[in-house]
Amino acid sequence: MVHLRSKIFCVFMAASTTLIAPAMAQVVPPNANTTDPLAPFYIDVTGLDLSTKPPTRDPNNPNYPPAKELPDGQLPSVHAVGNFIIGPTHNAAPETIPDGAVPKGAVYSFTMNSANSVIYHTGVARDAPGNDPNAPTVPGDPSYLVMTSSHSGTWTRNVNVYVPDQYTGDKPAPFIVVGDGGLFDDLLFTTLDNMIHKGLLPPMVAITIENGGQDAQGSQRGVEYDTVSGTYAEFVEREVLPLVRRNVGVKLTKAARGRLALGISSSGIASFVMAWYHPEWYGRVVAFSPTFVNQQWPHNPALRGGGWELHSPFAGPKGPLENTSNFGVPAPSTIPDGSPLVLTSATKPIRFWFNVGDKDLFYPRQTMGDGMHDWVLAGENMAKVLAAKGYQYQFVFARNAGHADAATMRQTLPQALQWVWSGYNPALKDREDSED
Repeated sequence: MVHLRSKIFCVFMAASTTLIAPAMAQVVPPNANTTDPLAPFYIDVTGLDLSTKPPTRDPNNPNYPPAKELPDGQLPSVHAVGNFIIGPTHNAAPETIPDGAVPKGAVYSFTMNSANSVIYHTGVARDAPGNDPNAPTVPGDPSYLVMTSSHSGTWTRNVNVYVPDQYTGDKPAPFIVVGDGGLFDDLLFTTLDNMIHKGLLPPMVAITIENGGQDAQGSQRGVEYDTVSGTYAEFVEREVLPLVRRNVGVKLTKAARGRLALGISSSGIASFVMAWYHPEWYGRVVAFSPTFVNQQWPHNPALRGGGWELHSPFAGPKGPLENTSNFGVPAPSTIPDGSPLVLTSATKPIRFWFNVGDKDLFYPRQTMGDGMHDWVLAGENMAKVLAAKGYQYQFVFARNAGHADAATMRQTLPQALQWVWSGYNPALKDREDSED
């Protein structure tokens, strides 16, 4: 066990640029269908300004759900629900700035590797180091990416565990599980220091977990985060959390109301999917620029649109293998083919804060003109279905903001944390807590 206080956030912008959002053209793919919404693989370009680099979206697009536009610099109330527009200025919230007078939490670090993993014992690695935007698709089906340069591999990852100065150890603590650990640890830990000290948050542990490596389809990171299933949550529950308890000696709540999943981009959708498939484990989610698009790989004929099918029908032709009720081998279902998972499922006890930027990602792979790779539209569609099902959610559209935008994150992280933890009563004792 290593005790440290990391200084990582200074490289967040550089790291996120290479890991999350590689420099790509982000234009309408050649020969894409942008004119006929009833034909397969339609790409909606309404309100899209392709003259900017990257393209810019108008948040008042008539195809988007109505949103309340706030004065520049103002954030939504921590008691409000629904859709909001902020920006274009994104000044850092005071809670994100280190304060020498505030007690600092301790950070413990340990390493995991694939040799000791059951769930991800065999990793995935890509021969090409980058995101290979020119990988081919199945002829006639731009939604089905073919990766020929990936192979089995190994992984090693660091896990950092933040323990607040106020942690007493007398009862199980609420906690945050963070994807893409290492990219913004210092920002998060500083914010927790300040907010816990001010009484804006209860004392809570934060567990930041590095991804398995590389990015997007054909990578271990992609398999872990973009697969729409309960597997990653099970990896965290069965392999990561026991190590945290053993190596750090903290007590962690087993109650979903005291657990938050947080991520950016693909780890953002992973955070939502953790709660979606295991609401008994996670009841709160925060995601910056979540990848609610067709990023899942390997291709799954039962869920051909991957994360897109959480909120929208599969954009290609319907077929007999389409079944959004199960992950894996297609099976008979009473759910109509291609129906969005959120709309066709019972409402789950998930409280969800998420955002997109007006310059968020748009078709980074030029071969995938599949109608399911617009990050902004995906976020807007997700807001629609969450509202239709009566979820407690807050969706923030940020002007003058890119993908997993660091300035927007520094501005909104404290508000997002306070909003998502609203209603949490640490005095309540759960049966699950007593079993820790």
